[in-house]
Amino acid sequence: MSEQEAEKKKYSLEEFCGDVLDILEAGAISVFVFILLFAFVIRPVTVDGGSMNPTLYNMDKLLILTPLKGNNGDIVVVNNEEGGRFVDPEQTVVVRQPGLGKVLIKRVIARAGQEVRIDTTEGTVTVDGKVLDEPYTADPTYREDGAFTYPMTVPEGYIFVMGDNRLNSTDSRNPAVGLIPVENIYGTAVLRYDREDELTESWKDRFAILF
Repeated sequence: MSEQEAEKKKYSLEEFCGDVLDILEAGAISVFVFILLFAFVIRPVTVDGGSMNPTLYNMDKLLILTPLKGNNGDIVVVNNEEGGRFVDPEQTVVVRQPGLGKVLIKRVIARAGQEVRIDTTEGTVTVDGKVLDEPYTADPTYREDGAFTYPMTVPEGYIFVMGDNRLNSTDSRNPAVGLIPVENIYGTAVLRYDREDELTESWKDRFAILF
């Protein structure tokens, strides 16, 4: 083998090693980014209970985005260690009191400054004078649990949430839950990626976009 051929082979080996190192570096960065995403941005959550039927069922698996704090209509995961209740008849002074002490999955109905009205005769929910179109609910809203007098304006720093299973959901209508402080929102559900076999007819039924 000539000196020129040996030199060419040497450089080829060095280039190969460089390419391998580049691939390993890119792979390590990808894994690091993936870990960061799942640690701080994307989190898996499993539904516990039937308060969100028929949108979500017990044991459904979701992905939530943690930076998102929930717009009207979004499904959110919240910490209900404490909740907001009014302490005056005019419903202007809100205080923090103990909640259910659970993590809840509910739908955002209204945010700070919005007026909520529940008509249990008609089964409707009205926000800022507009009756909500709610095809996602299991039943009309024929129940309210006495947490508030309606109409009620959501105070600054809170959201009003309800489950889609309106006759079987403990949510902001109930004094045990109350208003949810915005800082207690863990994130917004964006994807259902798994569901129990008995609730699916094909593999596609396991998946659903939630926002």
